[in-house]
Amino acid sequence: MSSARKFKSAGSTGGGPPSFTQINSKSEVGMRKSEFAGTGPPNCFPLPTSDFASYSHAMPPDDLKDRTKAFALRVIKLTESLPRTRTGEVIGRQLLRSATSVGANYRAARRAKSTADFIHKLGTVEEEADESAYWMELLVEAGIFPQSKLAALMKECDELTAIIVSAINTAKRKRN
Repeated sequence: MSSARKFKSAGSTGGGPPSFTQINSKSEVGMRKSEFAGTGPPNCFPLPTSDFASYSHAMPPDDLKDRTKAFALRVIKLTESLPRTRTGEVIGRQLLRSATSVGANYRAARRAKSTADFIHKLGTVEEEADESAYWMELLVEAGIFPQSKLAALMKECDELTAIIVSAINTAKRKRN
């Protein structure tokens, strides 16, 4: 449990989300200890320490591989902090499946056998990223999780979707 977080109960009421205490000063995805101060979920599953705002659509494939993996790890942390209600668990499970599929399917696309296969597999990545955005929107609109805490993660999801759409369009142009 060297780079994991300890979860403490939110008090005797049992109704609130857990408070987060980070063991190390940095976790495996680069989050800072100060971002986990106080109670409730971290202020929203921040981007890893590298600045993704500088990424272009022509980023090296390994950077996008790392970025989709970081996205999945952030969503894992989000789903673990959702309330243990029926709705929270159902939406959390759906979000977890779609968000982790983004990175897995991107890796599969990198191993495509042809341009057509590459385009098809990237289409799956696009669908999973869009579905992830949908589940996060539901979390906000149902009042399960505050939008202010999901803003960075939703923005990252939108950026990943835009990058994938751009890659699909580029591959289609090069094919023709």
